[in-house]
Amino acid sequence: MTMNEPFERAVTRHGATVLRVCRAVLGPGPDADDAWSETFLAALRAWPGLEEGMNVEAWLVRVARRKAIDVVRARARRALPAEDLPSAPRPTATRAVTNTACGARSLPCRSASGSPSPTTTSAACPTRRPPR
Repeated sequence: MTMNEPFERAVTRHGATVLRVCRAVLGPGPDADDAWSETFLAALRAWPGLEEGMNVEAWLVRVARRKAIDVVRARARRALPAEDLPSAPRPTATRAVTNTACGARSLPCRSASGSPSPTTTSAACPTRRPPR
Protein backbone atom coordinates (compact mmCIF):
# COMPACT_ATOMS: atom_id res chain seq x y z
CA MET A 1 0.00 0.00 0.00
CA THR A 2 1.07 3.58 -0.47
CA MET A 3 0.58 6.76 1.55
CA ASN A 4 -2.98 8.09 1.19
CA GLU A 5 -2.58 11.20 3.36
CA PRO A 6 -2.21 14.36 1.25
CA PHE A 7 1.32 15.71 1.21
CA GLU A 8 0.14 19.23 2.04
CA ARG A 9 -1.36 17.98 5.28
CA ALA A 10 1.97 16.37 6.26
CA VAL A 11 3.78 19.67 5.60
CA THR A 12 1.25 21.55 7.75
CA ARG A 13 1.30 18.98 10.54
CA HIS A 14 5.06 18.31 10.72
CA GLY A 15 6.62 21.47 9.25
CA ALA A 16 7.35 23.08 12.62
CA THR A 17 9.03 19.91 13.94
CA VAL A 18 11.20 19.64 10.84
CA LEU A 19 12.22 23.29 11.18
CA ARG A 20 13.18 22.73 14.84
CA VAL A 21 15.41 19.83 13.83
CA CYS A 22 17.07 21.91 11.10
CA ARG A 23 17.64 24.80 13.50
CA ALA A 24 19.00 22.47 16.18
CA VAL A 25 21.70 21.27 13.78
CA LEU A 26 22.37 24.51 11.87
CA GLY A 27 21.24 27.33 14.13
CA PRO A 28 18.69 29.92 13.11
CA GLY A 29 19.13 31.44 9.70
CA PRO A 30 18.87 30.83 5.99
CA ASP A 31 20.76 27.52 6.08
CA ALA A 32 18.09 26.02 8.36
CA ASP A 33 15.37 27.29 6.02
CA ASP A 34 17.18 25.76 3.04
CA ALA A 35 17.48 22.42 4.85
CA TRP A 36 13.75 22.58 5.66
CA SER A 37 12.97 23.10 1.97
CA GLU A 38 15.33 20.32 0.90
CA THR A 39 13.69 17.99 3.41
CA PHE A 40 10.23 18.52 1.98
CA LEU A 41 11.47 18.32 -1.62
CA ALA A 42 12.97 14.92 -0.85
CA ALA A 43 9.79 13.93 0.98
CA LEU A 44 7.65 14.96 -1.98
CA ARG A 45 9.71 12.77 -4.31
CA ALA A 46 9.45 9.77 -1.99
CA TRP A 47 5.84 10.37 -0.88
CA PRO A 48 4.06 8.09 -3.39
CA GLY A 49 6.15 5.09 -2.37
CA LEU A 50 5.76 5.39 1.41
CA GLU A 51 3.98 2.58 3.19
CA GLU A 52 0.58 3.18 4.75
CA GLY A 53 0.74 3.43 8.54
CA MET A 54 4.35 4.61 8.55
CA ASN A 55 5.39 7.09 11.24
CA VAL A 56 5.70 10.11 8.93
CA GLU A 57 6.98 12.47 11.60
CA ALA A 58 9.86 10.17 12.56
CA TRP A 59 10.73 9.68 8.89
CA LEU A 60 10.67 13.44 8.23
CA VAL A 61 12.86 14.10 11.28
CA ARG A 62 15.41 11.58 10.00
CA VAL A 63 15.38 13.15 6.52
CA ALA A 64 15.67 16.67 8.03
CA ARG A 65 18.66 15.68 10.15
CA ARG A 66 20.44 14.20 7.15
CA LYS A 67 19.72 17.26 5.00
CA ALA A 68 21.01 19.55 7.75
CA ILE A 69 24.20 17.49 8.02
CA ASP A 70 24.60 17.85 4.25
CA VAL A 71 24.49 21.63 4.70
CA VAL A 72 27.15 21.42 7.43
CA ARG A 73 29.38 19.39 5.10
CA ALA A 74 28.81 21.86 2.27
CA ARG A 75 29.82 24.71 4.59
CA ALA A 76 33.12 22.97 5.25
CA ARG A 77 33.84 22.71 1.52
CA ARG A 78 32.84 26.28 0.72
CA ALA A 79 35.70 28.71 0.20
CA LEU A 80 35.62 31.73 2.46
CA PRO A 81 36.70 35.10 1.05
CA ALA A 82 39.76 36.61 2.62
CA GLU A 83 40.46 40.32 2.42
CA ASP A 84 44.12 40.31 3.37
CA LEU A 85 45.91 37.04 3.02
CA PRO A 86 49.10 36.81 5.04
CA SER A 87 52.16 36.80 2.84
CA ALA A 88 54.07 33.57 2.97
CA PRO A 89 57.80 33.84 3.54
CA ARG A 90 59.78 33.06 0.43
CA PRO A 91 61.93 29.97 0.71
CA THR A 92 65.63 30.63 0.55
CA ALA A 93 67.19 28.95 -2.43
CA THR A 94 70.38 27.03 -1.94
CA ARG A 95 72.36 26.47 -5.08
CA ALA A 96 73.91 23.13 -5.64
CA VAL A 97 77.58 23.19 -6.46
CA THR A 98 79.59 20.79 -8.54
CA ASN A 99 82.47 19.07 -6.86
CA THR A 100 85.40 19.74 -9.13
CA ALA A 101 87.18 16.53 -8.15
CA CYS A 102 84.41 14.03 -8.98
CA GLY A 103 81.72 16.06 -10.78
CA ALA A 104 79.02 15.24 -8.17
CA ARG A 105 76.44 17.94 -7.50
CA SER A 106 75.70 18.60 -3.87
CA LEU A 107 74.78 21.37 -1.48
CA PRO A 108 77.68 23.63 -0.59
CA CYS A 109 79.93 22.26 2.10
CA ARG A 110 80.50 24.25 5.25
CA SER A 111 83.97 25.22 6.24
CA ALA A 112 85.20 25.04 9.81
CA SER A 113 84.04 28.64 10.32
CA GLY A 114 80.50 27.68 9.27
CA SER A 115 80.45 29.68 6.05
CA PRO A 116 79.63 27.95 2.76
CA SER A 117 82.59 26.79 0.76
CA PRO A 118 82.24 27.24 -3.02
CA THR A 119 83.81 23.86 -3.80
CA THR A 120 84.65 20.71 -1.98
CA THR A 121 87.89 18.88 -2.12
CA SER A 122 88.12 15.43 -3.58
CA ALA A 123 88.81 13.96 -0.15
CA ALA A 124 85.56 15.47 1.17
CA CYS A 125 83.48 14.32 -1.80
CA PRO A 126 80.38 12.52 -0.48
CA THR A 127 80.11 10.32 -3.57
CA ARG A 128 83.74 9.26 -3.72
CA ARG A 129 84.58 5.87 -2.26
CA PRO A 130 87.73 5.44 -0.24
CA PRO A 131 90.46 3.44 -2.00
CA ARG A 132 90.80 -0.28 -1.17
